[in-house]
Amino acid sequence: MSVAAEGLAPRARSRAWGKFRRSPAALVGLAIVGFFGLLALAAPLLPIADPLATSWTAIRQAPSAAHWLGTDELGRDILSRMVWGARASLAAGVVSVAIALATGVPIGLLAGYFGGFTDMAISRFTDALLAMPFLITAIALAAFLGPSLMNAMIAIGLSAMPIFIRLTRGQVMAVKKEDYIEGARAIGLGHVAIMTRYVLPNIVPPLIVQATLTVATSIIAEASLSFLGLGQQAPAPSWGSMLNVAKNFLSQAPWMALWPGLAIFFVVMGFNILGDGLRDALDPREH
Repeated sequence: MSVAAEGLAPRARSRAWGKFRRSPAALVGLAIVGFFGLLALAAPLLPIADPLATSWTAIRQAPSAAHWLGTDELGRDILSRMVWGARASLAAGVVSVAIALATGVPIGLLAGYFGGFTDMAISRFTDALLAMPFLITAIALAAFLGPSLMNAMIAIGLSAMPIFIRLTRGQVMAVKKEDYIEGARAIGLGHVAIMTRYVLPNIVPPLIVQATLTVATSIIAEASLSFLGLGQQAPAPSWGSMLNVAKNFLSQAPWMALWPGLAIFFVVMGFNILGDGLRDALDPREH
């Protein structure tokens, strides 16, 4: 059983990659996400200005050869702050989803595998959390924890946790009825071994898709929290905090809001397109 499963896995991955490569939209999404990811990672190596350096002679200057994207209310180079802000915004999306996965998947796995009272208790808890709007929950948690980027990531991750609990539970309930799970029980494997070796690997594809889509939602949530003063704190840059400042200068310096707004739009669109492409590629019914 395990040999057959191991033999099929590479072929399934090959088919998924082939289908993904044939989707122009998915490749565009991957290119957008890859571009912003590389930009964030390469920020310390790029020949750009110090994002925290102020200049009282260059306050709110329009885009020019000296400052390609213009300057902000303190004369700081917006291009530099955009690049370094990408690190905070993308990290918020990825770390938040990692927190949601680390907390939500084990809980959903227990609910779906054991059923009964365990499932009922976890499901009612999840329903209660899902009854509250995602962003409202994140704002409340961030306000309780205190304003900082790390606290914002924790708040967003915990707010997204119920999504992964419900998804994992549903996938596990479908997988645990398969013959190979019954076979694993028949040869005397314990619950932990069955869950980790047979159940969890077979529910990874939908979790990957949901995680990709949730990164986009988390980036918007981080920008919203930073806009409200609950995320990245000045003078450190993030796209949301840049928008928070830019709202005061829309008529005098519209470029201050234009660039971070466009960056959020494109990176969120990239993750959404990438998630749709992964969903099509990893769906076994499409092969």
